[in-house]
Amino acid sequence: MNTRRNLLVGLGAAALGVVAWRTGSDTRRLEAQPAGADTTGASYFPNITLYTHEGKPVKVYDDLIRGKVVAFNMMYTLCGGFCPTMTANLRGVQKLLGERAGRDVFMYSISLQPELDTPQILKAYAEQHHVGPGWSFLTGAPADIELLRRRLGFYDVDPLVDGNKASHTGMVRIGNDRNNRWTMAAARSVPEQIFAAINHVDNSVVHTA
Repeated sequence: MNTRRNLLVGLGAAALGVVAWRTGSDTRRLEAQPAGADTTGASYFPNITLYTHEGKPVKVYDDLIRGKVVAFNMMYTLCGGFCPTMTANLRGVQKLLGERAGRDVFMYSISLQPELDTPQILKAYAEQHHVGPGWSFLTGAPADIELLRRRLGFYDVDPLVDGNKASHTGMVRIGNDRNNRWTMAAARSVPEQIFAAINHVDNSVVHTA
């Protein structure tokens, strides 16, 4: 959508998600807070409790992000738009990661409809898409999901667009908490491009795809 180019205005990096995988050099520190504010780790991400598709309670920063290389996207199980395509692409990324998935890199899909997407429903969705270890589907209190969504940069500056779940951002937020390096990739791009963006922030990888 034309308005999607404004998705990251709150991060001070409107073009980041579109071009990060192309340039390999547009990785930058989180900038969603006013100039001079501490945007690193625990001071930036809310340590709220979410629930995985296995029914496990997890703290967003302590359990999901701290010291890890991560990839987040937003979805919901009743999405009839591009969610299935995004999920299929991310499944391709998981295959490319191989043994790194769940060991070196952790993938998270957050429901935009937490009031409907219970852990049981998310588990069925994960099984339907043959999701393997290292990839969690997450739900929680709607207010908590909303806070995290905005901290991750998954929003549009147009409130009408932002309030329409059918037009939600088709991006993957990728980061390395150890180095506070963050970028984005288009979730509808081919898995190899998303994989390359993950490798770009993971300094333990010698070669980037």
